[in-house]
Amino acid sequence: MNQSPEFVAFTSVTVGVADMDVAYALWVDAFGMDVVLDRKGADDSIAGLWGISPDNISRQLLLNTNGSRYGMLHLVEFKNPQAPVRLNAEVFDLVPKNLDVYVRDMPERIAELAAAGHTFRNEKYSEATAPDGTKFREMHMPSHDSINVVLLEVMGSEKPLTEKGYGSVGPLIYIVPDAAVEKAFLSTIFEFDKLNDNLLSGPEIEKMVGLPPGAGLDVSIWGRHDQPLGELEIVDYQGVTGRDLFPAAIPPAVGILHVSFRLDNVDSLLLRLREAGIAFGQHFGVTSILGSGRVITFKSPAGLRVEVHEVAELP
Repeated sequence: MNQSPEFVAFTSVTVGVADMDVAYALWVDAFGMDVVLDRKGADDSIAGLWGISPDNISRQLLLNTNGSRYGMLHLVEFKNPQAPVRLNAEVFDLVPKNLDVYVRDMPERIAELAAAGHTFRNEKYSEATAPDGTKFREMHMPSHDSINVVLLEVMGSEKPLTEKGYGSVGPLIYIVPDAAVEKAFLSTIFEFDKLNDNLLSGPEIEKMVGLPPGAGLDVSIWGRHDQPLGELEIVDYQGVTGRDLFPAAIPPAVGILHVSFRLDNVDSLLLRLREAGIAFGQHFGVTSILGSGRVITFKSPAGLRVEVHEVAELP
């Protein structure tokens, strides 16, 4: 284990939205997340980084829970949004798939949300035990811009939650074509710890996930043992082949677009990227909702876009 890691967890996940009021109603009003920054109007700097018109950005929100600097949510409203990244996606398509939100007392949370008019993909939450003995409950919840929010209660664990019983983004789940290659990337480039690694299969998993008979999942979670927010979870579906939707996950599409990290210095990262032969871009003098400085951009082997912001401090 790296004793003084540069990368602890992702700072924020960027989500494109067509209507900020709808997103606000879920993340702030229903879940109780805190507004760190609310920026209205065009954004020349971040638009240049993303290669879009500044006027196409109409509003940005940065949200967190209990002051956490990891697992934050960066919502970006586009004036002329493109189609949702996950529009008509199959469960096993290659794409940034789920935002997992930790909750307390799953039955109570579901009752509250249902009373407020929210809907769910299943009639009842699922309960399962992973091969390592971890017991959890989860409920899939369709959300704005074709995003799938997963309410996740890990039994017997303590997570940083809002007064309403919700956390910031725990794991971001994305689907990969080759788990071994993606695991090597997460270990080498981010020097992440492998927190959980399981092969899941059988009728219970097929029913819970919505897979054909005989299919399974290679699932692993990456981050740090002492930081439950801002983790990356990769899933490689066994026995099925999905479409590659990662090329659609670029602004001004709506849905999950990329993850961002914040570092004091990116020189060691650049060395690792060069040694691994991973193409990257360097962007100087970028002012974003995370601060001002140099930004390094690259993609994981599966296609997940990553931004690393070299900024002195977060807002």
